[in-house]
Amino acid sequence: MDIKRARVVVVEDESVMSTFILNSLRRLGILDLYAFSDGAIALKEVIKLKPDLILTDVHMQPVGGIEFVRQLRSLPNNQLSNTKVIFLSADSSMSTVGEALPLGVSGYIVKPPVLAALGAKIEQALNS
Repeated sequence: MDIKRARVVVVEDESVMSTFILNSLRRLGILDLYAFSDGAIALKEVIKLKPDLILTDVHMQPVGGIEFVRQLRSLPNNQLSNTKVIFLSADSSMSTVGEALPLGVSGYIVKPPVLAALGAKIEQALNS
């Protein structure tokens, strides 16, 4: 899939980081963007939007990224439950990464993301 045609949802509770990520995605040519501040809101919206890719933070309240992805993976609609997900988090601890990766995600990037690395990871996820 052409990265510029992707529909991407960003789930990030810190407004400065959300703006940074959205601006980074725009620099990569991705314009079909949606942002939500926690997993609970995002899950409801993802059902409607059917994105090609989700970028989500790990630590958010009331529903964090790991729980959000667990709920996403349990949805009955295969198109939604198999949505590509990349975690973006400042937390690079082995325990958190070890909890996140078995959820069938396409990657785990430590924030703030380097633009080239983010673009490469998105390309890889969309074309796998």
